[in-house]
Amino acid sequence: MTTQRTATLSVDGKTVEFPVMTGVHGNDVIDIRTLGGKTGLFTYDSGFLSTASCQSRITFIDGDKGELLYRGYPIEQLAENCSFLEVAYLLKNGELPNVSEKDEFERTIKNHTMLHDQISKFYSGFRRDAHPMAVMVGVVGALSAFYHEAMDFSDAEHRAISFNRLVAKLPTIVAMAYKYNIGQPFMFPRNDLDYTSNFMHMMFGTPCDEFKPNPVLVRALDIIFTLHADHEQNASTSTVRLAGSSGANPFACISAGIACLWGPAHGGANEACLNMLEQIGDVSRVGEYIKRAKDKNDSFKLMGFGHRVYKNFDPRAKLMGKVCSEVLGELGLENDRLFKLAKELEKIALEDEYFVEKKLYPNVDFYSGIVQKALGIPTSMFTCIFALARTVGWMVQWEEMITDPEYKIGRPRQLYVGAASRDVKPIDQR
Repeated sequence: MTTQRTATLSVDGKTVEFPVMTGVHGNDVIDIRTLGGKTGLFTYDSGFLSTASCQSRITFIDGDKGELLYRGYPIEQLAENCSFLEVAYLLKNGELPNVSEKDEFERTIKNHTMLHDQISKFYSGFRRDAHPMAVMVGVVGALSAFYHEAMDFSDAEHRAISFNRLVAKLPTIVAMAYKYNIGQPFMFPRNDLDYTSNFMHMMFGTPCDEFKPNPVLVRALDIIFTLHADHEQNASTSTVRLAGSSGANPFACISAGIACLWGPAHGGANEACLNMLEQIGDVSRVGEYIKRAKDKNDSFKLMGFGHRVYKNFDPRAKLMGKVCSEVLGELGLENDRLFKLAKELEKIALEDEYFVEKKLYPNVDFYSGIVQKALGIPTSMFTCIFALARTVGWMVQWEEMITDPEYKIGRPRQLYVGAASRDVKPIDQR
């Protein structure tokens, strides 16, 4: 990071200068940390559209190019050549593991997959029809009551233990939430299986039969995990950082991130996309709904197209489209109604002048819902899968923040527009 240039601001005849910071990639930023002291003013940026909240070495997105990098590596290369745990190691340590590092990391994660037996009793306190995300918020937050012996976060080893525990236990927690919801017995983790195969075993296995993972389906879900592992300073990641800035323990911070992710504008987008495809129903009605999507007076929205950050193709969407084809081919569902509908919708939207002009390209949610549905994952669990994968990014972002020598507790300012100062009148004069 360099600060060779300055930006000048003139306020009431007074001129003040602020350094311009330049990163490795992306927009330069104006360092306005001294703005209040120099001018008595603050900036107003609702939704943080033009605000860099931190310095980070983890993930970079170029929305105009449609580029996503984890620690400098393109997401396409990582998804093609690495497992999810290799990507987790990369995000945590900054470099991809060699063979011995990979083996050791995988062994460590396997040693943490079990939950304390008391935690399993928490599930019986929820209604059977409770949303799995509500269960996850409670159970993940409760982990701090069980693992309080490693809570010195100035200690790198304590931070590593917390990272390993959360990455290892999230698949178990998610699978148990699903099993509890459908009334089946919990399945213990199996150390003879890899990370993603083990998760599918806990989700879909029963004590009656031995679970035999299909490598094509396992690889598809592993890629989904990789594509969702981190995504820079989005709403849930910012929530984790803000919660962590108070010194809160990582289990509470991840619980806060899960709660934020639960919002339909964030983690629930793939479920909304699948619901939209069900609403359209048939290829013959695509034209009708494309027309409705362009009508400003119509409440219908074309879900799965466009992105807050990407102004070009979402690179994850291209990968997800390929995975979708492979999964449906493996399961003999090439003529699946929703898949054919999605392909036709994508084709028409990409050729339509309205969508091309506005750069409304398919995003990762467009196909991920179809893939998960084909894998047998119910829509109520889609966001749980997202949270499982994103926990890696959340923990890495949390650690980067609390080890930053410049970090302070988050304290945004506001533009107050409420009532002016006034006095309380006696009750008989109000």
